[in-house]
Amino acid sequence: MNIYTVEHMDCANCAAKVERLINQLDSVDEAVLTYSTKQLRVWSATPQRALADIKAAVAQAEPEWEVVVPASANAQKTAGEEPENSKDIPVILMGGAALLAVLVLTHGVTAPWAAPASLVLCLLAYLLVGGGVLRTAFHNLTRGQVFDENFLMCVATIGAFAIGEYPEALGVMLFYRIGEYFEDKAVARSRSHIMEALDLRPEVVTLVREGVETVIPAEEARVGDLIRVHPGDRIPLDGTVISGESEIDTSAVTGEPVPEYVMPGDAVISGCVNNTGLLTIRAEAVLAESMVSRILNSVENAAAGKPQIDRFITRFARIYTPAVVVLALLVAVVPSLVSGNWLYWVKTACTFLVISCPCALVLSVPLAFFAGIGAASGEQILFKGGSSLEVLKGVKAVVMDKTGTLTQGTFQVQSLEPAQGVEADDLLVAAASCEMHSTHPIARSILDAAGTMILFTPRNVREIAGKGICAEHWLCGNPALLEENGVVLPPLPLRPGQTQVLVARHGEYYGRILISDIVKPGSKEAVAQLKQLGMTSVMLTGDREEGALSVAEQVGISEVHARLLPQEKLSALEQVRKEHGAVLFVGDGINDAPVLAGADVGGAMGSGADAAIEAADVVFMTNEPTAIPKAIRIARTVNRIARENVVFALSVKAAVLVLGLCHLANMWFAVFADTGVAMICIANSIRILHQKH
Repeated sequence: MNIYTVEHMDCANCAAKVERLINQLDSVDEAVLTYSTKQLRVWSATPQRALADIKAAVAQAEPEWEVVVPASANAQKTAGEEPENSKDIPVILMGGAALLAVLVLTHGVTAPWAAPASLVLCLLAYLLVGGGVLRTAFHNLTRGQVFDENFLMCVATIGAFAIGEYPEALGVMLFYRIGEYFEDKAVARSRSHIMEALDLRPEVVTLVREGVETVIPAEEARVGDLIRVHPGDRIPLDGTVISGESEIDTSAVTGEPVPEYVMPGDAVISGCVNNTGLLTIRAEAVLAESMVSRILNSVENAAAGKPQIDRFITRFARIYTPAVVVLALLVAVVPSLVSGNWLYWVKTACTFLVISCPCALVLSVPLAFFAGIGAASGEQILFKGGSSLEVLKGVKAVVMDKTGTLTQGTFQVQSLEPAQGVEADDLLVAAASCEMHSTHPIARSILDAAGTMILFTPRNVREIAGKGICAEHWLCGNPALLEENGVVLPPLPLRPGQTQVLVARHGEYYGRILISDIVKPGSKEAVAQLKQLGMTSVMLTGDREEGALSVAEQVGISEVHARLLPQEKLSALEQVRKEHGAVLFVGDGINDAPVLAGADVGGAMGSGADAAIEAADVVFMTNEPTAIPKAIRIARTVNRIARENVVFALSVKAAVLVLGLCHLANMWFAVFADTGVAMICIANSIRILHQKH
């Protein structure tokens, strides 16, 4: 796949037409042109030939548009910025002054020269204001593109001239240009507002070579380079700390508000802010592969994944516009033949032509989804496609894995239970000393609990698989290990979900350490919020049933399926779908990848396995369960606003059509029904960015 930027796009409906034209090229397998991000994604076996064909096709269809190959990541970063069109404002101001003068000459001056002067001034101003529209319409007409909004505006305003409504012809073209100007600015502002908020990619990095700092463009940094990050600076590339210690703010990437302390050997990700100390990091990924680029790419990919409602509206506009044009012809001819009032009905038909411009319709849906994707990304929820947002709104059940999703996924020491006469710290030191060379997760949790305690080195250490550690004078492991070595154990009750490590010294019971996976603080709240949203929560896990039931009871889930192999999880998911409807599955492990791919919507925790993240439709970067109901609320909001936009645009256009037939609307109303409605739909879409989810 190759990604290009299409500059100077000014029409959502035209973008849909150009996309269809590119997809008809023999050298192109598939192409997606996204008006919201100005990106053209092309799949082709011969990319060089395809690019040449695309440039030729775009030049023929839209001469002012330009297909650009971004030279670097930061070239892509600036490609989304809409340049100021300084020519529009003077033209609009001169057109406004001319319209005012025409109105004065028409209604305020009775001299014989006033009428011809008004006509000449009106024609000159019309050519000034609408010259570009006229040229584009003629150019498109020569290629058979009749139902283009430029052509429709030309026919409508020339029709107004033909029936003697000179000020109205100029006024309609002027206000059309004003509407287009503000519409372009609104789209550009919404585009840049979303992309700038998410684009954390650095312009430059501080490279360290032989102790000398050199500032270079970020895209020139390579894996293995040493990079200096000063306090207050954003970490530019994914890497490993080589020297220095600091607290880093990871909230922009993970949503975690508590700063993370890092020291040499710790991995750091780009986009985080270095709060306190001076750090030197070794780059482990180039800019294009670092976290900040992956986040932005995820948003851009999601914008390119068009939902079904978007595709439907594009197809609908292809039928809608010709239908309104045919209706306009009928309105101009049929009533005129009956009544003989050609002047009135031709004017009404011109109104119909202005109304038929489909940009408000074609723009309203994708911009709503684009804003929703941006809003979700701001909450560290990354959707991989607009279609995922559309499907998520209809989900009826949320199926979650236990470990890593509802729980922390790491063992932690919960309590120390020393034997009579033994100190708790002595028990922990003994267990940590025995486990110091083990890589087992339980052993690591004991060593983490011991922290900086002074440990000793036991002699003749042997690790017995599945049982524990056997050393001179010491035993550390499960009850079977101690019993095999003749240790008499007291009653040791164990709650569901707990794991115990027993310690013995010189054949005598020394105490036990209770370890368990911790339920995430937000799990219970997340399940409660899902219930408020009318969702059913289900747990699927490969863990023991006792532990699964214990976690389910803590968080409020009533339906649990435990001891499942990966293929059995998929079968269980199918059963949940049959009982409840569309399903969102959230997991984090490699074993969850088949279920993530098989669910209606798959969600992965950002700290999960790469295979799970790859298979998911949405990634929760915060790793917090509360992000799940938040994503569902965003999806519902996006789909509601998209429907509002479509209904509003069609309703206003239909109302103006009816008012026109009833002699109550003119072309001024029609301009509002086109560009005015488009701007209102844009504003309605941008609301998503400012709502609390």
